[in-house]
Amino acid sequence: MSPHDNTPAAASKVVAITGASSGIGRATALRLAGEGHRVVLGARRTDRLGALAREIEEAGGSADVRRLDVTDRADVAAFVDATVEQHGRIDVFVNNAGVMPLSRLGALLVDEWDRMLDVNVRGLLHGIAAVLPHFQRRGSGHFVTVASIGAHQVVPTGAVYCATKYAAWAVTEGLRQEVDPSIRVTTVSPGVVESELAETITDPVAQEAMRTYRADSIPADSIGAALSYALAQPPEVDVNEIVVRPAKQR
Repeated sequence: MSPHDNTPAAASKVVAITGASSGIGRATALRLAGEGHRVVLGARRTDRLGALAREIEEAGGSADVRRLDVTDRADVAAFVDATVEQHGRIDVFVNNAGVMPLSRLGALLVDEWDRMLDVNVRGLLHGIAAVLPHFQRRGSGHFVTVASIGAHQVVPTGAVYCATKYAAWAVTEGLRQEVDPSIRVTTVSPGVVESELAETITDPVAQEAMRTYRADSIPADSIGAALSYALAQPPEVDVNEIVVRPAKQR
């Protein structure tokens, strides 16, 4: 097992993670599997998922792989149902999939705006719709939303992205208030993290701004560690929100 292995077998959870092929999703899967949890990996890039699953299994962990497009409601439902069918339950659902093609509103990159809405907001809602009935039937479960520091502050070129992440924060907070206390809800808002997100930016002004903005970043596992902390709390403790960013980020 990995150096993170400190979870007793009895506490092992079935954890489904969207956007698991890279960045925060990948780092979270590695950490949680190393702690003894059974991870179910969902993303569109199945080649990367397969490589990640092999890495986890070679280290003594357990991982399952399923191709997943969070913008497809039926696909998300099938992902969740297959997890429950295979493992008998789902304990944690990590809504992590996200895209960040930043641009000035004046650039009118409307297709990119739509893509952010589809993945960052509708994808989140599809996950909630698929998992909530399972959690309600069992009387337990843990939702985790990976939002962004963009949920708390707006920057030039980030209007639409920040709007989607504020929506993710708002939806998750609404969920927390509505569900029975037996279902825990956590929002993790990362600052600048080492990831591929910035590679989707096509607007040249946003590209230049992002080079400066990302000068100081933290490893994706920093966010995985935050998730691990929230998941490890006893049932009566609900860690609702965590903001994690580089010490130099202001």
